[in-house]
Amino acid sequence: MSPEARVTRRRALTWSAALGVPVLVGAAILVPVAASGAVDLPDKTPAELIAFAADSEVDALSGTIEQTSDLGLPDLGALAGGAASGDEATAAKLDDLLSLVTGSHTAKVYLDGADARLQVLDRLGERNVYVDGAAGTAWFVDSESKTATALPLPDGEAPDVAPTPEDMLDQALAKLDESTEVTVGTDGRVAGRDVYELIFTPRTDDTLVGELRFAIDGENGAALAASVTARGAPQPAWQVSFTQVDFTAPDPSVFAFTPGDGVQVEQLALPDRAPTAPDSDAPRPTVIGEGWSSVVELPMDAGKTLDAEQLALLDSLTTPVDGGRVLQTALVSVLLTDDGRVLAGAVPVDVLVAAGR
Repeated sequence: MSPEARVTRRRALTWSAALGVPVLVGAAILVPVAASGAVDLPDKTPAELIAFAADSEVDALSGTIEQTSDLGLPDLGALAGGAASGDEATAAKLDDLLSLVTGSHTAKVYLDGADARLQVLDRLGERNVYVDGAAGTAWFVDSESKTATALPLPDGEAPDVAPTPEDMLDQALAKLDESTEVTVGTDGRVAGRDVYELIFTPRTDDTLVGELRFAIDGENGAALAASVTARGAPQPAWQVSFTQVDFTAPDPSVFAFTPGDGVQVEQLALPDRAPTAPDSDAPRPTVIGEGWSSVVELPMDAGKTLDAEQLALLDSLTTPVDGGRVLQTALVSVLLTDDGRVLAGAVPVDVLVAAGR
C-alpha cells in the first residue's frame, strides 16, 4: 500500500477540534524514543522501516496519549489580560488557548474503524469528541460548560480530533522526498512495547526544524510516539506519545453519546467547503520556495484587520525587521509586513524577510 493511499484510509486526529482552537504548528511537527532496557529488534534499513510503517493496518486501539509543547513563545500573558478588560468569555477562551500551546495535555483515545473518541483530561476540564461513523455525526462535548455540539460529517470523512503519532507519520510520509535524510536510530520501548526509531533530518539550513523522530511499533508498524526538535536544541519543542496502548477493539459503549439533562445542545450545519472558482478574483495564499524552507504568503491586507489597541499589543509581542514585524517561535516564524501581508514558515527570520521583499 502506498503512503498516499494509507493517508487517505486513516482518519486524521487533531487537538484543535476537541479544544476549539487552532494548532499553531502543523504537519512539520512530529518524541524521542524512550529507551527502557535492552531492546534488539531485527535490523531494518530506512527504506524497509518506512515500508513496514506504511503498510501497517492497525485500525482499532485504545490508549493514553500525552502531548507537550515548549515552543519558545514570548510572554503571552498580556493577551488574556487585555481581553479581560473587555468581556470575560473572550478572556477565558484566550486563557484556554495559551494553556494549549504552552503546556502539557493528557487524553484517552479510542478507535475502531470509522468510530472514534477523544477524551481530554487536564486542567481545562474534561472534553470529549465522539465520532459516529455509521450515523455520520461528530459530537463535541464540554463537561465543564455542560454543552454538546453536533456536527454532520462530510461523506467518507472524519473530523480532526487529536494529533496521534500515527497521524503525524502519515503526513510526514506523504511529503517525504529527497530534501529529507532518513535514518534508523536506536531500538527502545514506548508504552511498554518494543519500537524502532525512525529519524527525518532536513537537508537544508534554511529551516528551524532540526529533526523529526518517530517510534514505530516493532510488531505491527504503528507509530507510538512522534516529536520535532528545533535546529540546535537539546530537547523537542513539541511531542506526542502513547504512555499506554491496547490494540484490541474497544467496547462499543465507549463510542456512545446521548445528551443528558442539563446539557445545552447545539446543532451545526456542515460548513461550505466549495473551492474558489479558478476564474475568481478573490486573493489566495501563495507558497514561496519548496520543501523545508517554503513560506506561505497570505493576501494583501491580511494583517490590517486589528484596531489600535490590538496593534499595540501585537507590537509588544513582535520585533521590528526590515519591512515589518516578526513573531519568532522555536519552530515557526511569522512576518507581518508594513504593506499588510502575512508570511509564515518553519524558517529563520532572514529567510522570511527575504521572501517578503
